[in-house]
Amino acid sequence: MKRQAYEPILITDAPRSQDDQLSSRQRRYVVMMSIRAVCLVGGAVLVGVQAPLLWLWLPLCGVGMVLIPWLAVLIANDRPPKEEHRMFRRPSRREAPPPRSLAGAEERPHRVIDAEL
Repeated sequence: MKRQAYEPILITDAPRSQDDQLSSRQRRYVVMMSIRAVCLVGGAVLVGVQAPLLWLWLPLCGVGMVLIPWLAVLIANDRPPKEEHRMFRRPSRREAPPPRSLAGAEERPHRVIDAEL
């Protein structure tokens, strides 16, 4: 088998650590749920003070309270895909060499027949 040429790994190509990814997703989730809480409190305040254009502000707050939690969960659970082969790289089907065939007599196994037995 032919060994592939050594390819150096650049630090800029390295993926972020799992701890960094998790903390980033947690921060985004907390920020989005805080926005939801602001929508809830804002809607309650608008109703309490009977703000002008209440018919416009309440549906916006309602959409924020319903849509943001769903998006927050989707974003918090999103992570980059794992690599198929972490330890070594296997050739794909397109890169795999064609199967070997017995083309010549030199490749065939030789059989020794003992006629004198």
